[in-house]
Amino acid sequence: MTTSTINYQELAEKIKLWGQELGFSQVGFSDIDLTSHEKALTQWLENNYHGEMDYMEKHGLMRARAQELVEGTTRVISVRMDYLPTDAKFARTLKQKDHAYISRYALGRDYHKLIRKRLKQLGDKISEYCETFHFRPFVDSAPILERPLAEKAGLGWVGKHSLLINKSAGSWFFLGELLVDIPLPTNEKTSNECGSCVSCIKICPTQAIVAPYVVDARRCISYLTIELRDAIPEEFRPLIGNRIYGCDDCQLICPWNKFANLSHEDDFSPRQNLDNVELLTLFNWDEKTFLSKTEGSPIRRIGFHSWQRNIAVAIGNAPYLEENTQALQRNLASAEPMVAEHIEWALVEQDQKRRAIEEQNSLQVKNQRLTARLIRSVEKGLPRDA
Repeated sequence: MTTSTINYQELAEKIKLWGQELGFSQVGFSDIDLTSHEKALTQWLENNYHGEMDYMEKHGLMRARAQELVEGTTRVISVRMDYLPTDAKFARTLKQKDHAYISRYALGRDYHKLIRKRLKQLGDKISEYCETFHFRPFVDSAPILERPLAEKAGLGWVGKHSLLINKSAGSWFFLGELLVDIPLPTNEKTSNECGSCVSCIKICPTQAIVAPYVVDARRCISYLTIELRDAIPEEFRPLIGNRIYGCDDCQLICPWNKFANLSHEDDFSPRQNLDNVELLTLFNWDEKTFLSKTEGSPIRRIGFHSWQRNIAVAIGNAPYLEENTQALQRNLASAEPMVAEHIEWALVEQDQKRRAIEEQNSLQVKNQRLTARLIRSVEKGLPRDA
């Protein structure tokens, strides 16, 4: 069909239908004007809130200018795909301090390839309909402000934790984009429904949400356990708890997630029992095992050393067990310097907990002895009232 004969409203409805058939939970369309976000982006970068994510600074304002990323772009097709697995075990895993908590988006197969493949298929379907049509799919792979674009496309609103929230589906979903060069009708921007709620700000263990809608990545557990390649600052280590890859706290506390949908994608189901696994089991993996067990998983990209670093911190935060100390000491001998520093920290933490237990036990023994002495004294000195 030639450009002049295309009914773009009709095409938009077809695209939404094709998107649904490809497994997308929702499809929306927006223009590419993000000038209203440029000042906030510039300020965020100037504050160094991006930490060591140099790629954020490298592309600068291109993130708000899709036309500079792909020449000829006039519209963005935004999609979302639910990823919440059945029986997510959120509370159970967080309560079990000797178990590893992994952000639920990372339990299954790497979503980047899956969604990008589906977006490519969506683009191909549109190409069959349009005689001249150019597109490029992106899934966390381009310097683009995907959440503001998805907000403009009607997929939800950007919450105070900076993630996208959908009124009828919460926030447990992935986003992807097709940058296209056809004048599709745009959707209305979703209204922000956060209201006066600040639950996500208050619940953050490291206080990374420094203001509504502003996250200092340098304080964020997801950044510290995934993006950061150096040592985790000591001030944050006790606050990380048993979270060894990412953090879901700000989403878990969000009241809109009571409407979250379960995923229909088998690829997003937990693999390698990672939703119910002890820290020591993972800490005993060697690099070969790590690479094998995380094949096809987003976890693999952090590398073995960051993996060991994160687990060492979690073991340091776990209740004292002699097995923890033994595992830490065993791994210390072969650990590279950055990891070794975290293992040594964890050993100190475990030793402090051991001492606290011994002190508590000593006090209990002393109290029991004093009580026994009192009982004997009463029985001997006050036989009538004993």
